[in-house]
Amino acid sequence: MMEDPTQVLFTELPVPLLSTAALLRHHHHTAPRYQPYHRLHQPQHFHNPIQELHSLQRPFEEEDQTEEYDQGKTHISCLYPEILAIIFSYLDVRDKGRVAQVCTAWRDAAYHKSVWRGVEAKLHLRRANPSLFASLVKRGIKRVQVLSLRKSLRDVIQGIPNLESLNLSGCYSVADVGISHAFVADAPSLCELNLSLCKQVTDNSLSRIAQYLKNLEVLELGGCCNVTNTGLVLIAWGLKKLKRLNLRSCWHVSDQGIGHLALGNQSLEYLGLQDCQRLSDEALKHATGLTSLKSINLSFCVSITDSGLKHLAKMTNLRELNLRSCDNISDTGMAYLAEGGSRISSLDVSFCDKIGDQALVHISQGLFNLRSLSLSACQISDEGLAKIANTLHDLETLNIGQCSRVTDKGLTTIAESLLRLKCIDLYGCTRITTVGLERIMKLPQLSVLNLGLWHVR
Repeated sequence: MMEDPTQVLFTELPVPLLSTAALLRHHHHTAPRYQPYHRLHQPQHFHNPIQELHSLQRPFEEEDQTEEYDQGKTHISCLYPEILAIIFSYLDVRDKGRVAQVCTAWRDAAYHKSVWRGVEAKLHLRRANPSLFASLVKRGIKRVQVLSLRKSLRDVIQGIPNLESLNLSGCYSVADVGISHAFVADAPSLCELNLSLCKQVTDNSLSRIAQYLKNLEVLELGGCCNVTNTGLVLIAWGLKKLKRLNLRSCWHVSDQGIGHLALGNQSLEYLGLQDCQRLSDEALKHATGLTSLKSINLSFCVSITDSGLKHLAKMTNLRELNLRSCDNISDTGMAYLAEGGSRISSLDVSFCDKIGDQALVHISQGLFNLRSLSLSACQISDEGLAKIANTLHDLETLNIGQCSRVTDKGLTTIAESLLRLKCIDLYGCTRITTVGLERIMKLPQLSVLNLGLWHVR
């Protein structure tokens, strides 16, 4: 039987013709500059395979003579600038800057705004650099993190007029004077401001922010220990579009401040109050006025008790509740949440040493929407785990690290019932063995398993 000539082409080419370089030279000798795209849209340029073979049979001397001419035709710079920009957009920030130094064509493509979309520039502003901000604007960068600041903050605000996000976290030199000099007119495009650990910032800065940053949606004030209830009045008055507010370790904020905030803001979705030691159950009563609230962090708020959870259970939009290290939260508080019709999908009661198996009974009887449950260092056992395994079949994340009473029996129950589990933390669970681990590792969707401080028995 005669062989198909196309099969000969791909499997039995004579050695002298096996030259990829020659094939490229042959195509590019007659093709236009953007030949790959030209041929895709004009199928008539594809030749018969046998004709291709004959056309490649020419003296090597001729190939050498055209080598210099053809190299320019096959260079990556032949790609359209728009295609180069798409390629460069996948590079990390450092490499984006490097490709801009290769040649003029690459520089022009690398400065296309699509290459830098969503990039946050991280800057050390230690000395004057007049061309810096013009370069950022040219590339369309609208997100900036200042790593260190020795010059005026005003230069940043004026140099990037369309700034959308400004991160000053850890810039200890930022104070009320700098804020007042920087914000002297409306900045409608700025929607995110991070002042975390700027400990010199006070309510005076919040007055200026509330006046000129009307479109602010995210305000991070973690560690701003000089912010008081007065600052929350200003926020409620001026920042009507605020969706995320973090007041971590703002020790002067009290129940009254949360009341002021609730009266003036109906758009807030996240409220971070971790380590605000002056807050009590009264603050949670005021928080019910934040009708859009989806997530609240109360970790390390030691004055919050079970009674406060009665108020949170009434918040129909609340989905995430963090009570980590709230020493006065117990099994009774979980009963209030479950009986109150709470729809939370994420609950963290880690290091609440008054949480035990009875809490899991309450959770299993009322918090049916849970997808994530953190019980690290709680007083739970295999019996409690069996309760939630029987009802919370949609659970995806379970953290039971440092729960020393959990054994292989509890892991077996989990493996048999929580088939949608993706992540489990068993850090410090010293009573489990390879028997229980083998069961857990058979879960069909498990992707994260933490076994810190565990040893083979």
